[in-house]
Amino acid sequence: RLPGSRLNNNLINSHIKMNEFKGLLMGMGNPLLDISSEVGQDVLDKYDVKLDSAILAEEKHLPIYKELIEKYNAGFIAGGATQNSIRIAQWMLKKAGMENNTAFMGCVGNDEYGKTIDECASKDGVLTHYMKDESTPTGTCAVLVKDGERSLIANLAAANNFKKAHLETPESEAIYSAAKFYYIAGFFLTVSVESLVLVAEHALANNKTFCLNLSAPFIIDFFGDQVATALEYADFLFCNESEAETYAKKHGLGDDLKEVALKVAASPKKNASVPRTVIFTQGSSSTIVACNGVVTEYAVEPLEAKLLVDTNGAGDAFVGGFLSKLVQAKGMEECVMAGHWAAKYIIQQPGTTIDQPCTYEA
Repeated sequence: RLPGSRLNNNLINSHIKMNEFKGLLMGMGNPLLDISSEVGQDVLDKYDVKLDSAILAEEKHLPIYKELIEKYNAGFIAGGATQNSIRIAQWMLKKAGMENNTAFMGCVGNDEYGKTIDECASKDGVLTHYMKDESTPTGTCAVLVKDGERSLIANLAAANNFKKAHLETPESEAIYSAAKFYYIAGFFLTVSVESLVLVAEHALANNKTFCLNLSAPFIIDFFGDQVATALEYADFLFCNESEAETYAKKHGLGDDLKEVALKVAASPKKNASVPRTVIFTQGSSSTIVACNGVVTEYAVEPLEAKLLVDTNGAGDAFVGGFLSKLVQAKGMEECVMAGHWAAKYIIQQPGTTIDQPCTYEA
């Protein structure tokens, strides 16, 4: 039993207990409930949203959540980029006979949405250890789907209130001390850089693997200092082509994404004993991987257009698939192929839905 009522009040009880956690992969990020609907161009125009974008909600966007529920037959799916990736990784690890190998931390409210997210992640085999905000609702993300493409409007709410103090609780320390690999999406850089640094410093001091995602162009454009802080810790860096282009433009790295990947891989790094690996996904185009001065491209097997449901969660799924092999010490090609398979699976589902057993064969 954990000492102190303050700690217990800040938790939603985990369904998977700490003593069952095998200690392999930990994620930390913004747990959000996706409110997903098929919409027309009129809704995108009304809320001044571009297709295939990801933004933080401003005042003008706040009515959209209620509108999707009332008028657009919205579906509710557990979301949040990092949590999605961890769920996918555990789903694929289970196929390999490795249960209870993942954990996730973030902040939710004391409400039904928070319980829904917790139940979803726990059902998928992830040890959840949420900080619980009694005064703020659980975060939501409007997912606007048009012609298979998606736009995201995130209202972080409670997710924005994660505090470093949560990592100083005994159970949190036990979880991150047990883990060997860490994954944090760039979206968390708007919330608590000091929490990221605490985990990244632990990884550095213990020669463990720290993975980062740039997540969205607005993170690169408006949170550049935070990105620079986090990047120095990154052993593996993920992003898509639009994020790579934004980073290259901001830092004057040129237009050739292979060259950009090499330059980012060679940029300053805290743990100089391990070369940084940079992974750029490009939708249905080849995935670029750069490490140690060498660039490799991996072709993506195309999906028939008629099988596409929506692209929401594709990047998260790629990372989850990749990490599921990385934590098993598989080679780069196997990691990328698993990522491609997971992304292809998820774009045939609404959001990051994994209600069927994983069928991946390496």
